[in-house]
Amino acid sequence: MYWANFLHIYQPPTQKPFWVKKIANESYRKIVAGLLKNPKAKLTLNINAVLVELLKRDGCFDVVLGLRKLSERGQIEFTDTAKYHAFLPLLPESEIIRQIKLNHLTNRKYFGKSYNPVGLFPTEMGYASKLTRVAKKLGYRWMIVDELAHPNHKDINRDTIYSLKGDPDLFFFFRERDISFRILSAQVGISVFSGRMLVDLLGPRLKTKNYMVTAMDGETFGHHRPGLEQLLFDLYKAPEIQSVQLSELPGLFSKRASITPRASSWALMHKDIERNTPYSRWDDAGNPIHRAQWQLTYLAIKSVNNLKPASKAYAKARTALDRSLHSDQYWWASASPWWSIEMMEAGAKELRDTIKLVPGLSKSTYAKAESLYQTIVFTAFEWQRTGMVENLAKQADEDVTQRITAEMPYIPLKEFETIVGNLTRQMLQAAKSREYERAAQIRDRVTELNEKKAILTKKH
Repeated sequence: MYWANFLHIYQPPTQKPFWVKKIANESYRKIVAGLLKNPKAKLTLNINAVLVELLKRDGCFDVVLGLRKLSERGQIEFTDTAKYHAFLPLLPESEIIRQIKLNHLTNRKYFGKSYNPVGLFPTEMGYASKLTRVAKKLGYRWMIVDELAHPNHKDINRDTIYSLKGDPDLFFFFRERDISFRILSAQVGISVFSGRMLVDLLGPRLKTKNYMVTAMDGETFGHHRPGLEQLLFDLYKAPEIQSVQLSELPGLFSKRASITPRASSWALMHKDIERNTPYSRWDDAGNPIHRAQWQLTYLAIKSVNNLKPASKAYAKARTALDRSLHSDQYWWASASPWWSIEMMEAGAKELRDTIKLVPGLSKSTYAKAESLYQTIVFTAFEWQRTGMVENLAKQADEDVTQRITAEMPYIPLKEFETIVGNLTRQMLQAAKSREYERAAQIRDRVTELNEKKAILTKKH
């Protein structure tokens, strides 16, 4: 069978140098090194151009050079996306196109001719029908989206290439949630120590001609989950699975079907489909913080776009707006369970300050921007004081827990002991090297695995 693995790496434009360096060391450099050691391993990669600029700024440009080398060797193919990680379904088409073009120009500058993407990764896999118009206008041949974007996701055939209904030249590749989740949560592994669990999990699929599409955040490997990067490298060694890039799939499979994808994201849950709230993590009608954030966002877009491009104020205001559209501020306002007043305040301030850069607006417009900024911040503190955040986060955690316990396969005790043993050795080495924060991070991962083991032991 064929395996098309997709990784997405990104840091917000406001990210501090400490974190860029830390994540580069714990994750990005390890991914590059692991791929360089295995010339047969292939990957489809999305790297937002803002991260490329941050890596250059903070002395981590070797990561960019490593990715460029992998691309020149044919191991990596790049996708395009929004430079500043803007959530595209909720933006005007003109802003979507601008974000994608900015991303392409910046990445082309640093990766050279090897940066020639034919696929589009919409931020957070956020899909809306208008993105097909954008993709066609800009010349992309495919998009990667979540499997729940398929109108009959339970009947997706993994030996068939899907295209947009009415347009056979625009393909959709659907991320497999279950397999992706099992990998990123370290529920599978392949090595002489781990029992080749993914092979066992796939079972009969391995004997038929089909393809598997996985998609995950690259930071999961080594940063969010210390030690998980080794599992990724082990997966590429499975002789029963041939790694390919997404762009290769149409040439490997001749069967075709056409579909009309539904509005979706890779955070979509079945309850969101039932409630027709596909973007609830970024725009929940019942969340007053989200409402204020988007009012402020659209006010900033309107204000800047009223400026004449030849005016003195345009360039500075336009750049400020581009940066301020990153999706993080809305995500961290969802409390489902993600919550950060710091991220919300920073995003609202960027948008408000962008409006202040536009001369000649009415006093009421500036006052409206300030009022929306205050509403976002004051409401966030009110939610935190009254326990609203805890209640919403608890509901979200229960949803996730139910999914984990329902989907988690039996993992032998030996599997856990091997993983925990490897991580414990890394923890001790980190402590010996006085990398105490790193040691504590690995300790927390060991605790997490032991808790998972207790759940499985109880179930079986």
